[in-house]
Amino acid sequence: MFQIVTLTIFPALLIVAAVSDLMTFRIPNWVSLALVALFVAVLPFAGLSWAMIGTHLAIGAALLLVGMGLFAMNVLGGGDAKLLAAIGLWMGWAALPVYLLSVAIIGGMLSFALVVFRMAPLTMTIVQHPWISRLHDKKAGVPYGIALAAGALVTLPQTLWFALAAVPA
Repeated sequence: MFQIVTLTIFPALLIVAAVSDLMTFRIPNWVSLALVALFVAVLPFAGLSWAMIGTHLAIGAALLLVGMGLFAMNVLGGGDAKLLAAIGLWMGWAALPVYLLSVAIIGGMLSFALVVFRMAPLTMTIVQHPWISRLHDKKAGVPYGIALAAGALVTLPQTLWFALAAVPA
């Protein structure tokens, strides 16, 4: 079960969040809640000390506060803030710097790609797809959930969870 959650369900939920944000500029609350629930579900199988569990919880709480601050400044959406916190639970201290750097780099590339995309005119065929038109709108924000999810996928092999899942059952 531990391997399935870590190597399949966790990444699948990240992909759902990214695709949802890309197509609707929204990340459903159930995705972030499912990530938190999965974290709680795998804890008994991970063999973490109470101190390590507390560290993971503190990272999640700290990233929620950071996300709420960025939301208040209109830098991130509310779904992005919740997703950031839910992913933060999984990262731990060792993987956190790599995760945040990955998110920053991927987010920068995503933002640059959107600027270029939004400068180009859309063809009539493409305009018929509402999600592409919405993404092309210069007043629309950046679906940053894509960067948050991609950063987690890139960082996952460096987490404690991946190391534990790689051990044969």
